[in-house]
Amino acid sequence: MRFMLGMQLRLFLAIGCLAPTVLYAQDLQPTAVLFENVRIFDGKSDTLSAPSNVLVRGGVIEQIAANPIPVDRRADTRIIQGDGRTLMPGFIDAHWHAMMAAVPLPVLLTSDIGYINLVAGKEARNTLMRGFTSVRDLSGPAFGLKRAIDEGLVEGPRIWPSGAMISQTGGHGDFRMPYEVPAGRDAPLSRGEAINGGVIADGEDEVRKRVREQLMLGATQIKLAAGGGVSSHYDPIDVAQYSEGEFRAAVEAAENWGTYVAVHAYTPRAIQAAVRAGVKVIEHGQLMDEPTARLMAERGVWLSAQAFIDNEFSNPKTGESRAKQLEVYAGTDNAYRLAKKYGLKVAWGTDILFDPGMPVHQGAMLATMTRWYAPSEVLRMATSTNAELLALSGPRNPYTGKLGVVEEGALADLLLVEGDPIADIDLIANPEKNFVVIMKNGSLVKNILP
Repeated sequence: MRFMLGMQLRLFLAIGCLAPTVLYAQDLQPTAVLFENVRIFDGKSDTLSAPSNVLVRGGVIEQIAANPIPVDRRADTRIIQGDGRTLMPGFIDAHWHAMMAAVPLPVLLTSDIGYINLVAGKEARNTLMRGFTSVRDLSGPAFGLKRAIDEGLVEGPRIWPSGAMISQTGGHGDFRMPYEVPAGRDAPLSRGEAINGGVIADGEDEVRKRVREQLMLGATQIKLAAGGGVSSHYDPIDVAQYSEGEFRAAVEAAENWGTYVAVHAYTPRAIQAAVRAGVKVIEHGQLMDEPTARLMAERGVWLSAQAFIDNEFSNPKTGESRAKQLEVYAGTDNAYRLAKKYGLKVAWGTDILFDPGMPVHQGAMLATMTRWYAPSEVLRMATSTNAELLALSGPRNPYTGKLGVVEEGALADLLLVEGDPIADIDLIANPEKNFVVIMKNGSLVKNILP
């Protein structure tokens, strides 16, 4: 009987060693990870490398070599057999809303903030498991979530937070209800302001104050609303918001902290006013014209754009919002054409808002960028190019090290992909199946290989 029990135990252990497992960040992490026989997309090239080996230690890529890399094969060293799979940088979403992507607007404006944080925490883990190891958060109360992720309390991507979007009265970030207008001089904060989702500032002094508040809270860059929006209630798309003086006040306050201002803007008038005032990044820009693109090129201004077209990934809108949405979609092809013509530095992001069913399509939305760019260009945009945009935060950058590339000395945010995403970019639309290993900062957060 004892002999049979021993045989059964050995059989059970043998089967367990062969079965695929999912490794989570809270599990015991190896001190070193060696990827053997992988082909590398380094974040910059148009093709994959020859079969290579990559050693990760201490959160960084220590060595890349075509020849075998000798390692101490102790229990704290993990060997991952790539078998010709693709090793590439983790993705970066340059226009994300960590607190608002999966929460409907009525819930955001009425629910307990504790509940909203729990929903956002769950979505943060989902974001990481889709292969997005970094996000640039472009408005929302994400400071607490970022801290929890950095301290290891919650799994999620690295976050570059803007804090609250700063808006003029009646602008894109004014979340008040009509019955709250007119506001008295001693009126309490609106719900949107109270949770630091969007704050209202009119006049240069008030704009400067609100910018400084967000920097005090930990903003890595500042977000202003420069024009009308699709999801906002009061402002048509063509409305230009803020004066050049107000933009300059924001830019000066941000530059005093070593960082920059990005603005939500679609139209030539809104974009040009912001650019003349020193704004460094235009978010969206779908309705720009040729003089606007030329001005952006002359000033070295980034375009942080999205694949806004009328497809299955469109946020469902009705009535006036639907009309605004279609107006924006009609300009997307031309905006990318102008960006290419004038050589603008183009970043990519999703800008998913208020729709719990949409974040799962984050990778698929990236894949739709092949409407305008080659697959290798799309992958570069979501890795090394977006990493360059993150670096604009200068000394406010919360993470020391190089991101978006697979090279020696870079931070080890890596994906091991089942297949070649340059040859078949649709692989990134199904991360659950095709991302067999996900690593963030040298830690294995997913590993489904035997």
